Amino acid sequence: MVSKYTLDYAKRLDEKDILKSFREEFYLKPDTIYMDGNSLGLLSKRAERTLLESLEDWKKYGIDGWTQGNHPWFYMAEKLSKKIAQLVGASHEEVIVTGSTSVNLHQLVATFYKPEGIRTKILADELTFPTDIYALQSQLSIHGYDPQTNLIRVKSRDGRFLDEDDIIEAMTDDIALIILPTVLYRSGQILDMKRLTEEAHKRGIMIGFDGCHSIGAIPHLFSEWGVDFAYWCNYKHLNGGPGAVGGLYVNRKHFGTMPGLAGWFGSRKDKQFDMEHTLTPAESAGAYQIGTPHVLSCAPLIGSLDIFIEAGIENIREKSLKINQYLIDLVEFELENMGFFIGTPREDIRRGGHVSLEHKEAARICKALKENGVIPDFRAPNIIRLAPVALYTSYAEVWKVVQILKNIMLEKKYEKFKNEREVVA
Repeated sequence: MVSKYTLDYAKRLDEKDILKSFREEFYLKPDTIYMDGNSLGLLSKRAERTLLESLEDWKKYGIDGWTQGNHPWFYMAEKLSKKIAQLVGASHEEVIVTGSTSVNLHQLVATFYKPEGIRTKILADELTFPTDIYALQSQLSIHGYDPQTNLIRVKSRDGRFLDEDDIIEAMTDDIALIILPTVLYRSGQILDMKRLTEEAHKRGIMIGFDGCHSIGAIPHLFSEWGVDFAYWCNYKHLNGGPGAVGGLYVNRKHFGTMPGLAGWFGSRKDKQFDMEHTLTPAESAGAYQIGTPHVLSCAPLIGSLDIFIEAGIENIREKSLKINQYLIDLVEFELENMGFFIGTPREDIRRGGHVSLEHKEAARICKALKENGVIPDFRAPNIIRLAPVALYTSYAEVWKVVQILKNIMLEKKYEKFKNEREVVA
């Protein structure tokens, strides 16, 4: 019997991997192991092709590219939404590809934050990504409220995870809106979205989720769970490219709610070019678009999303769980007594698409990894995030990463670097 801590065992896992053929779809740098797909996904050949096709449309058709060519621009966002809706568990009318994480959050809060009486506060958490906090503080100030008193952040008991009981306890009568992450960006913890939505609605509170670290890595059932709204980026697990256009979801029960930040592209399609000064919003999530689609940033998603549809999000999740568990097992076996702590949930139901290793020398260990051909991700103050991505990371690569990390620690190769982050961590 082959030990699971050997390269031969890892190679056997690769042979059985039903997703292994998708690895050939991506541009992989020779002699480099990419473990940062939870921050920026790699370029696929299909994404490259659909981007070049859209450039060709511009070159060939000029302004007629809005309605002609390989990928007409006027309906591009809606066509992409039909694909991505399958990944978030929604109807295509409830999803639109538009904006960015921060822009979409501003739009959704401007639309659904309606303070009244004692309900003036917004509930978030202290572990969420900073952009969400900045946007919420801004929206509170616009409404004339002090962010210091009206933005409530649920505390973490250990600095890594959130307890759903603590979040529910904070759903008091003065909360008007709740914004939470689907997956915590540092630890990779998945929140129980279904339970939190049910509890919020019992108290008459609207709830929305930031899906940046979950879309493309785990299945979602936003419609079935009754989530009011959600928003996300498409450049991490969905491999849409740097600065790729984001996405948002609005439950159909809210269709007809006027957008808080109205714009021309939120018009009903048949009315958009009537040029009236009264907005006739789309009868779908498309109403919450603000500006013209960023066509050349949408184009790679056309090809990228086809890969996800072919692979199947359930298959992606199954491999993601297995390969991340394999990484955890190797770390515990090979790096014992080297100062590492696995700051990621062990239970499958609570773990997203990456593993967080905590170490007091994390910043310079990351630099040493890069020097040795591994691309990790550092998050302050002491986290090394490693993301074996189901579509293009092999089990053999995971085995090699842990061996490289072990060698770095044994030979103290990290000591030649400063223990501080680069400009871009």
